[in-house]
Amino acid sequence: MSLLVQRLLPRRALTELAGRAASTRGGALTTWAIRRFIARYGVDMAEAAEPDPAAYPTFNDFFTRALRPEARPICSEALACWACPVDGAISQFGRIESESGEEIFQAKGHTYSTVELLGGNAALAEPFRAGHFATLYLSPRDYHRIHMPVAGTLTRMLHVPGDLYSVNPATAAALPRLFARNERVVCLFGTALGPFALVLVGAAIVGSMQTVWHGVVNPPRPGGVREWQYLPGQIELARGAEMGRFLLGSTVVLLWPAAPGGRALRFNPDWTPGRAIRMGEPMATLD
Repeated sequence: MSLLVQRLLPRRALTELAGRAASTRGGALTTWAIRRFIARYGVDMAEAAEPDPAAYPTFNDFFTRALRPEARPICSEALACWACPVDGAISQFGRIESESGEEIFQAKGHTYSTVELLGGNAALAEPFRAGHFATLYLSPRDYHRIHMPVAGTLTRMLHVPGDLYSVNPATAAALPRLFARNERVVCLFGTALGPFALVLVGAAIVGSMQTVWHGVVNPPRPGGVREWQYLPGQIELARGAEMGRFLLGSTVVLLWPAAPGGRALRFNPDWTPGRAIRMGEPMATLD
């Protein structure tokens, strides 16, 4: 869908309508829609814990389906490895650059700042100055649960209101500051390997975003930033544990400091923009 068409459409109304439709128990109609989706996008149901399309009472239940436990092995903790948190494709990754140390590369000719991404909060962005980022795109066919790259303790969560443009590669290349424009849920963690941020970016037709500790974060969609702070040890999640999910697809952005835990971060040498990725594969290591 072109950027011009997206600008003309009532994106929020369409997203809310899609969310209601996807949560409706439609019986045979729901099963028909799921089968059509599987055929259209080539979804591999052999990986699903429940491979029968008729077993899902709503489209959302299908879209956030669990995988068989052995389908996604997690990279070894002994290697100080950060596991990829999602299935999808690499949009971009690398250093957070510019003189300010705040600019994240989006696509050719486009950047956005860590401060913008984190809801305009410069104090939250400061630990990631001149650090590292990875932007991971989840297409409709992908598994849509999000997992922990390492064991961590949640410190804060923010819901940042915003627009609802598509986050596909074409829109990312055409629309400046896309990931700082769209609605997002920011999750900040402390770990034995240093802090990191995991940002769930909303998009057109994404009915809601959820976390395992909070449930549905949006809707509601109020006009201002909402923030939750957590006590030390209140929310602890293991490496590979589910931390959230999208109800219809979107993008995840990760941020790291320049030297997490005082060590150099090295991205997987096999990574390149556009490459397909799977949850659990090595994303980065610390030297």
